[in-house]
Amino acid sequence: MKTTTDKPKKPDTRRATSLRRSAGKSAQPARREAALEVLKKFRQVFRAGKLHFSAVEKQQGVTGAQLWAMWELYQQPGLRVTDLAAAMALHQSTVSNMIDKLLTKRLLRRDRGDQDGRVVRLHLTAAGMRMVRGAPNQARGALPDALEHLPPAALRGLDKQLATLLSRMKGVGPPGAMSQL
Repeated sequence: MKTTTDKPKKPDTRRATSLRRSAGKSAQPARREAALEVLKKFRQVFRAGKLHFSAVEKQQGVTGAQLWAMWELYQQPGLRVTDLAAAMALHQSTVSNMIDKLLTKRLLRRDRGDQDGRVVRLHLTAAGMRMVRGAPNQARGALPDALEHLPPAALRGLDKQLATLLSRMKGVGPPGAMSQL
């Protein structure tokens, strides 16, 4: 039975705010721990790639990236520099420098096969062909090979999450640095 002295209770907003704050504080260490676990996995991925490329260089006498470029040319003779850069997801100037080194080692050659001579096509030499044929299974590198073997849905999800991660990193370093990677 209500009396006139009973007042409706107001919600205790101070207690609710305090609970939200404490929940946020307890979530921060969990989020930090999860972030560190992901960071460890990134480091493991890059370390595995680095170890693979180091082993390739010892075995083949060329860098892992150079072997990958040669593998692409083995698969598709006559690529242009821009096509090779796209196939390797690298900047064209990076691929041009790599090509110069492979030319010096006489592992590939340039052909100006078009009528006006402006279009340069890249081909492996006989020595380059022998090197690619004797290369380890993952001539393109452990990471590109592993990515290609992921299920399409997993690859799309990873792409989306990495895009989000990169967007959060904008503004880190000199202007344009993120787009040059």
